[in-house]
Amino acid sequence: MGKFFDSHRLFLVTAAILLLILPFAAPDIASDRAALLSLRSSVGGRLLLWNLSSTTPCSWTGVRCSPGNSAVVELRLPGMGLSGQLPPYTISNLTNLQTLSLRYNALSGPLPENLFASLTSLRNLYLQHNFFSGQIPNSLFSLTSLVRVNLARNNFSGPISDSFNNLTRLGTLYLEENHFSGPLPDLNIPLVQFNVSNNNLTGQIPKGLSNKPRNSFSGNSLCGKPLNSCGNSNPNKKLSGGAIAGIVIASVLGFLLILLLILCFCRVLGKKGTKSKTEKEVEISAESRGGGKDDTTSFAAAMGAKEKEKGESNVISGGWNFDLEDLLRASAEVLGKGAFGTAYKAVMETGLAVAVKRLRDVNLGEREFREKMEEIGRLDHENLVPLRGYYYNRDEKLLVYDYLPMGSLSALLHGNKGASRTPLNWETRAAIALGAARGISYIHSQGPSISHGSIKSSNILLTKSYEPRVSDAGLAHLSGPTSTPNRVAGYRAPEVTDPRKVSQKADVYSFGVLLLELLTGKAPSHSLLNEEGVDLPRWVQSVVREEWTAEVFDLELLRYQNVEEDMVQLLQLAVDCTEMYPDRRPTMVEVCGKIEELCRWSLEDRSGDIVGGDDEGHLGLSPI
Repeated sequence: MGKFFDSHRLFLVTAAILLLILPFAAPDIASDRAALLSLRSSVGGRLLLWNLSSTTPCSWTGVRCSPGNSAVVELRLPGMGLSGQLPPYTISNLTNLQTLSLRYNALSGPLPENLFASLTSLRNLYLQHNFFSGQIPNSLFSLTSLVRVNLARNNFSGPISDSFNNLTRLGTLYLEENHFSGPLPDLNIPLVQFNVSNNNLTGQIPKGLSNKPRNSFSGNSLCGKPLNSCGNSNPNKKLSGGAIAGIVIASVLGFLLILLLILCFCRVLGKKGTKSKTEKEVEISAESRGGGKDDTTSFAAAMGAKEKEKGESNVISGGWNFDLEDLLRASAEVLGKGAFGTAYKAVMETGLAVAVKRLRDVNLGEREFREKMEEIGRLDHENLVPLRGYYYNRDEKLLVYDYLPMGSLSALLHGNKGASRTPLNWETRAAIALGAARGISYIHSQGPSISHGSIKSSNILLTKSYEPRVSDAGLAHLSGPTSTPNRVAGYRAPEVTDPRKVSQKADVYSFGVLLLELLTGKAPSHSLLNEEGVDLPRWVQSVVREEWTAEVFDLELLRYQNVEEDMVQLLQLAVDCTEMYPDRRPTMVEVCGKIEELCRWSLEDRSGDIVGGDDEGHLGLSPI
């Protein structure tokens, strides 16, 4: 009888334990829903506008469920304005979770110790660009299914644990720009992507990590391969006195040689400058136009000049061997009329094609005009259209540029909408955004008061390989004053009242509108939300305020899968750039950095097969 009671008692205890364990071992969709609602109430608030009347979370933004909607397997909430600390027993209750992405939010504080304890299926963890602090919870190192971990740009501190070696499938580990300290552990796992730059790490780089790129370790006090040898921190101490003397003598001789070359160059320029002005004068007249085979197609005829005028053609760069007479005889084709004048394609008799802009409403004296052209001509960047030459007289002012046959981004986005149209894919648009940002950032680097002044899609020209070139740099400062700013185009920042005085932060606003144009496919001047009309930034914000939905994005973009999250990141950046108050906008350097990161992560996400991971991308948007 005693044995019977003992057996019965054992059965009851076992049953009670199973009742306690089973809800956590095999959660249903209702428990996942409850966990998500608890997370929302703690860090999401009104920003996560989920349909709370729904009995299942599988249709909520950023939530993806398993086949049959039995459990949540992905939670992707990038750039959703989440803030505060992650509460315990929320995400940790999503026991079938495979991907967790909370990047680009304002989450802070230490991660709950139990956060990862039950996430035994987690493969991808993206927590970058938050304000998390403290040490990495030990529960992370029990997740042997992890393939990608990105904790970059937070405030994590303490040592980097050698327990990362437990994660034998880990192929991506990004820990850069935190406050990790101490030595680097020797990680003997098959890492393909690795970065610990800009921390407080010290000591020698372990052998297992010595094959990683140098920039993976920069911004620390580390030594050893691939950085400098730990025993060679001051190589000058090993140089003999004779070697040092040789270096000094060679440096002096090199300086004298450079000085001699400069003197010779100045003498040659001086001789060129002694030519009489009559040798350089050119008449624009009906007689001088007669050199072309067909006056109706010559550049001079296209200009329609009536009077005899004298001016001077100045080649700034490029080494082109032609003068104004050659240009006037060239065949001409009108490319378009813009804010600063009419642009022509001119083809020389030699076959060389150039773009010529005939300026209007420029009331500068010759000296001031020349100084401005020399300033613009010195701009030299691969993402700018270089100014090759200019011509000045009282009534006629011409600028000569490279001719780019692909035309402008505006024409590509809004021109041909027929069946023969070749849509711009996500990678091309992101690359255009990055190249344009780099060109504008270079202009801003020339001085705090230097700006472009007229950033818009028609001023982004493209090469045959769709590489962007920013045109019309500095021309806005040449135009005459207007009584009211031209807001029709939709690019101008609200604080701009004089088109000649556009600040760098106003350039950032215009670039933000350009990003919105790339993402939405809408021309800024055609964005009408109601009878009063609303500009593109305000329309986007009104849609985003309701929910991050596919309604914002160009339908041509939504046919490409696994890019929704990257599109949201660029959209958030565009919204930041178009803040009403200038001091709230980022600088172009910061804009460049964010687009570079987005493009890098986008490529890394597309290359997930090399580390066995899934692409990061779904945001609950349905591809068309």
